[in-house]
Amino acid sequence: MSSVEQALEIIRRGAEEILLEDELVKKLKTGESLRIKAGFDPTAPDLHLGHTVLLNKLRQFQELGHEVIFLIGDFTGMIGDPTGKSITRPPLTRDQVIENAKSYEDQIYKILEPEKTLVMFNSSWMVEMDAADLIQLAARHTVARMLERDDFSKRYGGGKPIAIHEFLYPLIQGYDSVELRADVELGGTDQKFNLLMGRELQKQFGQDPQVVLMMPILEGLDGVQKMSKSLNNYIGVHESPDEMFGKILSISDELMWRYFELLSFRPMSEIEDFKQAVAKGENPRDIKFRLAEEIIERFHDANAAVAARENFVARFKDGAMPADMPEVDLDAPDGVMGIANVLKNAGLTGSTSDAMRMIKQGAVRIDGEKISDTRLQVEAGSERIYQVGKRKFAKIRIQ
Repeated sequence: MSSVEQALEIIRRGAEEILLEDELVKKLKTGESLRIKAGFDPTAPDLHLGHTVLLNKLRQFQELGHEVIFLIGDFTGMIGDPTGKSITRPPLTRDQVIENAKSYEDQIYKILEPEKTLVMFNSSWMVEMDAADLIQLAARHTVARMLERDDFSKRYGGGKPIAIHEFLYPLIQGYDSVELRADVELGGTDQKFNLLMGRELQKQFGQDPQVVLMMPILEGLDGVQKMSKSLNNYIGVHESPDEMFGKILSISDELMWRYFELLSFRPMSEIEDFKQAVAKGENPRDIKFRLAEEIIERFHDANAAVAARENFVARFKDGAMPADMPEVDLDAPDGVMGIANVLKNAGLTGSTSDAMRMIKQGAVRIDGEKISDTRLQVEAGSERIYQVGKRKFAKIRIQ
């Protein structure tokens, strides 16, 4: 296998789509260091594992010898990314953007190599533009083309307002690629329109168009909806080792393989060995332990990973957690469900009064943590391991 083929195998891992792969091959064959761009809006400064899918791919490019540009969209952050939004999103103030941007660096260097990472802000060139420059940039695209974008099209068809400044967002993101002379731009599948805008504008400015590499949106703990803080189905990179371990152990066995592919740095051959081991009877929970330890070591350290595992096991020592516990989906029409109803509806107790009695006796645990609040409200979007007494367990998803 040639070095280019080896690089392609690494780059393709987990990728949803590469546009265009033959152009990427040509760039790789030059043997030159490529400029790899990924833009991040400073609107959610606390990163979760869903955000790290792109960071992991950037790290792979670094290991292949390429230059990574971590672009903080402090200028576009004041517009507000309309991607996937059904209404106009309020823009951030300049102070909010600056404050949020500062929090990124200590998080991204848990994954990226500082000496191989160029952190830039798109305000560096955008503040130099005057009104005439911005009008000339806007003249390079039509309203008809903008309305081809799915979210704009739906809002326009539904009679919902679209502010003029929202059209500027994809234009400026595309122009960032012109300023940076990007060879490759990474983004989620929801960013396809914006990423392709970069290719189009680079062509208009006489540059070789960037290759677009789209990564999938990581599912949250529920295995259905995208990982999101607002949906409470996320694992934050700043969470404690014990919290991270418990959440990772709560994911389904099927979702575990998705997390391995997108979040682990282990070679796919090793992950395939894990799959074979499970097929031959190894407890998936033991494989999940390895995933949890790897991720915790990345964001904390090796000692913290070992301690988190020991703490997790210790929390269940009085009643061994079964290898195949029932999985239960419960609907919460109001967005929350009382803990007594959760336990009753999942079949862990015979009634809500029985559930409250068990809670008062200290016999109820969530992810190994004893609870005492009989009025606890469980939010929709959560997925946890519930235990009543020493022998009753269930993995419960609240939807």
